[in-house]
This record gives sequence, C-alpha cells and structure tokens, in this order.
Amino acid sequence: MNLERLFQMQRHLDEHIEQEHPLAPGEDRFAEKVLALQVEMAELANETRCFKYWSNKPSSDQETILEEYVDGVHFLLSIGNDIGVTELIIQKDCVMDTMAKTFSKLMANAEIMVTSKEMMPQFIQSDWKALFSMYIGLGEVYLGFTWEQIERAYIEKNQVNHERQENGY
Repeated sequence: MNLERLFQMQRHLDEHIEQEHPLAPGEDRFAEKVLALQVEMAELANETRCFKYWSNKPSSDQETILEEYVDGVHFLLSIGNDIGVTELIIQKDCVMDTMAKTFSKLMANAEIMVTSKEMMPQFIQSDWKALFSMYIGLGEVYLGFTWEQIERAYIEKNQVNHERQENGY
C-alpha cells in the first residue's frame, strides 16, 4: 500500500471539501472528524455483526464490508494529515483477541485522541499511529483484506467522494 499516495489523495479531497464546506467560526473539525470515524467504525461493526450474539443472520458481503472499512480509512488519513503525520510503521499484531474487543478498543482510542489533542498534544501522533495500526490490523486479521484490496477500494471511494462534493453532497 502506498500510504504517501493515499495521504496525498486525502489531502486533496479534504481541500475540495473545505472549498464546498468552509470551516465555521468556533467549529472543531478535528473533533467532528474523530466522531465521524467512530460512526464509520460502528457502521462497519454493524455490517460484520461481530457483536450480535443473539442473531443467526450472516454478516454483509465482503464488498459492502470493504466499502464501510475504507470510509474509516478516509477519516483516519484526514486526521493524520491534520496532525502532521509524516512517517508510519504499521504494527500488525496490535489487534485484540476478538473482533468485538478490537472494535471497542478502536472506539476508545479514537476518543482518547480528542482528549490528547486538547491536554497532551505531544502524544497525539503516537495515539493516531496506534489507532491506525489497529484499524489496519482489523482489516487484515479479522476482515481478511489485503493491502491491495484496501488501497484499490480507497481509491475508488475517494473518487466517489470527489463526485459527491461536485454534486452538492
């Protein structure tokens, strides 16, 4: 996966979004992006049904799950750009022992970033890197996605997101 390319594509998309939706006075776009990431992770968890112990209904198909997954990648890259991440070594062994626990930890780690940005900004990049690594680990270990699948799906969804901005989304 060419992360530098993905960061650049995300930066371009964020600039497009900023043109269409300028920052309002007093708006905390960082907190909004973190919340959006959490919502996307919840939507992904819902599609996997990993926590629905009461149901026999199967999870969604892999294409739907991959599309939901890359929605989260978009927000992770956007947040990474905002906090100035310039290098990244992904540690793939950072998932929890179940998918449900991994989702819970991802949600908690996302919330920690909002607090870190306010109170301990020196830790924000390391918090983001841990979150990103765990999210990539989720995709590979529990969802079975390859780097190539993730990158291809990201590029396709990035184009869709640009088109949405051009059409007044």
